[in-house]
Amino acid sequence: MKKLELKVPPVALFLLVVLLMYGLKEMMPGLKITVPFVGFVSIGLASIAICVGVAGVMEFRKAKTTVNPVKPESASTVVDSGIFSYTRNPMYVALLLVIIALGLWWQHLSVILCSVLFVAYMNRFQIKPEERALERLFGEDYVDYKNQVRRWI
Repeated sequence: MKKLELKVPPVALFLLVVLLMYGLKEMMPGLKITVPFVGFVSIGLASIAICVGVAGVMEFRKAKTTVNPVKPESASTVVDSGIFSYTRNPMYVALLLVIIALGLWWQHLSVILCSVLFVAYMNRFQIKPEERALERLFGEDYVDYKNQVRRWI
């Protein structure tokens, strides 16, 4: 399974998960749920996602390091300021929040399965390989950061 590590860009995986969720919604209308205040909840989550994702990209830009998730070995520094003092993966958190927001907007139970699949894939094939690369690059600095800040939230 090592072949999948760092191969599928997170945005591509996000799009695949959204397509899967939409397909499940269409094929299994019986799994429809009712979400109170669906517009407020969905737009609120999407807004938080945008803020979290943009904050992550801005911190990377400020630190002048790569935002390319398939080449973690190109990183020039450990970014631990701003949003990165709360989560090690703000852009991935943002993608997950959009998946949840869409699933709730569509009011379909597939949001649960698809969210779990996204997190599981990201942990195994994206985040863990990134962490190994960053530990090789930055040693104790990254290990200390990892011990202080959670992977997701």
